[in-house]
Amino acid sequence: MRSALAQHVLRAVYDRKAPAYDLHHGLLTLHADERGRRLVVRHAVAEGDRVLDAGGGTGATALLAARKVGPKGRVVLLDFSEGMLFQARRKAHAAGLAERMDFRVGNMLDLPFEEASFDAVLSTYSLCPLGDPVEGVMGLYRVLCPGGLLGVAHSAEPANPLLRRLAGWVEAAAWRFPALSMGCRAVDTLPALEAADAELEFRATIGVPLWPFIVYVVRKPEQAA
Repeated sequence: MRSALAQHVLRAVYDRKAPAYDLHHGLLTLHADERGRRLVVRHAVAEGDRVLDAGGGTGATALLAARKVGPKGRVVLLDFSEGMLFQARRKAHAAGLAERMDFRVGNMLDLPFEEASFDAVLSTYSLCPLGDPVEGVMGLYRVLCPGGLLGVAHSAEPANPLLRRLAGWVEAAAWRFPALSMGCRAVDTLPALEAADAELEFRATIGVPLWPFIVYVVRKPEQAA
């Protein structure tokens, strides 16, 4: 796994990219990103849930979740970029969903929440840029209630060895331009959750063969410590 970009570089990139982030990310992923968000929300969120969307950016996933939880639910969107949160707030007000949502500036590697705070926790494409994606996903698991669902979508390596090598070359070229790569690289987080006895509920691979995304949902056991 390639080393992450520095935090201050990432924040500057996302603040600057925020107004056009949805368009930019959609084009780079051939709109597989939206499919991943919908799969995560479909399989991880229920009406009335307390939901955390960690690294939720401009709110694309959080808005889907806010519609699904209904008026009795609550969605907290946490992101380290003020620029991205500004776009999320604007979209939430335009959609008439702001009253179901809270917006927090924060670091995914230092979540400002107690253990077992949420019925569902979501991360769509926000683990990829972290310095330690495994630490990040285990932090998300910590704040999930026993019996709750964690839904994740992130970049993954191609299964085919030849495509994996080609994808590495493409990633290396993009890495020279942070505004293009946005710090995203292929990561692997599911094994750490499975080692912690998380129960796999759903798994799919989407995107194109050269740049796939893994989408998964795990349940935290009821008797989890």
